[in-house]
Amino acid sequence: MNESVDTTKVVRQHLEMEAFFTGFTIKGRTDVPAEQPQASPEPAAETPAGLDAIAAEVRACRKCELGSQRTNAVPGEGHPKARIMFVGEAPGADEDAQGRPFVGRAGQLLEKIIIACGLKREDVFIGNILKCRPPGNRDPKPVEIVSCLPYLQAQIESIEPEVIVALGAHAARTLLNTNKSIGQLRGHFQEYCVGLDHPPIKMMATYHPAYLLRNYTPDTRRKVWEDMKKVLAELGLPVPD
Repeated sequence: MNESVDTTKVVRQHLEMEAFFTGFTIKGRTDVPAEQPQASPEPAAETPAGLDAIAAEVRACRKCELGSQRTNAVPGEGHPKARIMFVGEAPGADEDAQGRPFVGRAGQLLEKIIIACGLKREDVFIGNILKCRPPGNRDPKPVEIVSCLPYLQAQIESIEPEVIVALGAHAARTLLNTNKSIGQLRGHFQEYCVGLDHPPIKMMATYHPAYLLRNYTPDTRRKVWEDMKKVLAELGLPVPD
């Protein structure tokens, strides 16, 4: 789809810019002569200390039009050092009303999947590419992704998960900077590059719970369960039958 192509192009361009992570990471310039002191960063641009500070940044954010249209921002929630981090596309109506991720029907299904893995919701971290609900649950716009992605990046750097589970095509394509279909991406581990100072994180793409609700067949359920069993095996956790 053209929208996906445009999104990938914009995200790629911004990921290549050091300024992309302004507000979370201050990188020293290499083109400044040694005798020229660099300007000290503004206090507001310093790296937030922990997930609470990132959430506060999200709630105050007005970088795109979604900030003035939302009921509540949805920063994400879960264990501050979760081994597994689930990343979806964007909040829906229920999430916008409560300010919490995955609390509607899709969230209830995700929680069942987590429990089936022998875990609890509070054992993992759950978030989205976008922190505000797009009107009518439309697809995220490139400018919205570019505005929001640094918050997710900061959360990933703070949590340091061992595995990221990308829920659905939009999340997987954005994180992996690709236009491949979810069918091509799921079923095997990819590598998500956090940055030059961090080793890559293993990422498993799988179907979004909302997709499962629309296409709840033995085949789709089996594929998601296969994906999650690979995640558990990678972490050395018990794999239920």
